[in-house]
Amino acid sequence: MTDQAPIAGEQDLDREDLKGAADTGEIDAIDETDEIDESDERAEIDGIDEAVAVVAVEEIDAMLAELDDDDDDDDDEQEDDEENEDGLTLGAVLYDRDGNPYVRDDLFGDEGDEAKTFRSGFCTIVGRPNVGKSTLVNQMVGDKVSIVSSKPNTTRFQVRGIFSTENAQVIFVDTPGLHKPKTTLGARLNESALDALSDVDVVVAMVEAGSAIGPGDKMVLERAINAVGNRSKAALKVVVNKVDKSGYEQVAERLLAVSSVVDEILAAKSFTKVNVDYFPVSAKTGKGAKVLVDHIISSLPEGPAYYPTDVTTDSPEAVQLAELVREQLLHRTHDELPHSIACRVSEWEWPRVKVEILVERDSQKGIVIGKGGAVLHDVGVAVREAFAAEMFLELFVKVEKHWQRRDDALDRLGY
Repeated sequence: MTDQAPIAGEQDLDREDLKGAADTGEIDAIDETDEIDESDERAEIDGIDEAVAVVAVEEIDAMLAELDDDDDDDDDEQEDDEENEDGLTLGAVLYDRDGNPYVRDDLFGDEGDEAKTFRSGFCTIVGRPNVGKSTLVNQMVGDKVSIVSSKPNTTRFQVRGIFSTENAQVIFVDTPGLHKPKTTLGARLNESALDALSDVDVVVAMVEAGSAIGPGDKMVLERAINAVGNRSKAALKVVVNKVDKSGYEQVAERLLAVSSVVDEILAAKSFTKVNVDYFPVSAKTGKGAKVLVDHIISSLPEGPAYYPTDVTTDSPEAVQLAELVREQLLHRTHDELPHSIACRVSEWEWPRVKVEILVERDSQKGIVIGKGGAVLHDVGVAVREAFAAEMFLELFVKVEKHWQRRDDALDRLGY
């Protein structure tokens, strides 16, 4: 843990700055084979192209089976690689006429060249509030970089999650949920999400398997398509999330419905170069996440690593800590109060840290403190366990009337 950390509002570097700092830069199918009558499926889903519907329904079970077997396949491939490695090395050692050994590098094929290819880029995830964007980002990164809760608009900043492999680095950009804003804060959150769509290599648009494609989803899809446009090197991945809560037929229906909406938007805008893939995923369980990540990496351009391989986020520690406090408060408050809470680090003299909790009314202050300070005590214990046990954390509750509607307060909070 470092001794100093920047204060909230100083956390972001521009993507173009990162890129400039470097020198160089389907629905695969689902699973289990439940037999579905093709004519019945076509009759249930009106307005969807018959050929597309038949293919999707026939392939839907195979895809989830492929996702389930993915880990086993990786283990088998690793064993084969270990066995073949020794054989290849021995077979590549030859002897000249005098009996001296030498190595034929050309017998190794093109694998060495492929290993040198490194892909990197930015992937922005967009969707309505509570569609599971932050959970998916955490799942793909393999670390908790975004706070999560059941409350809408939990994410208020662009949060970068960094996933690195030997041959690739993906910078995932988690965004606030796109919605109809009722406050100045809401409008700023939308602006932040839309700004994250600019100049990225891949866009992931998320919808839910258990909900019909509504106006909010259509708006998200249209914004995502606009961001990709006719850029031949940009890709769009459409994710149907929460498949763990839906049956196979419902997932198949939602995949067909969202593909129809995407086709309509593309036709209306005369976009002909947009590359769109569809993925059934459970961000909660991780099912389908690896397949999605692999496809995202394959869509990235060749380029350098923008971050060290052991870094999973570029959010300053002060921002991470303030967000952890807010996450714990979201778990313990209800009704309109979660939307009225904001947190920021006001003092950092490690290991002593002070976090300011803002609410909008005096009555809310008592709820946040709790009887005898019980709520704040529980929040402090949970945050120290998650962040650093040696930290001395002071939580201070302050009333800031109508801060969600005041530009000066929002500026100070970094929104």
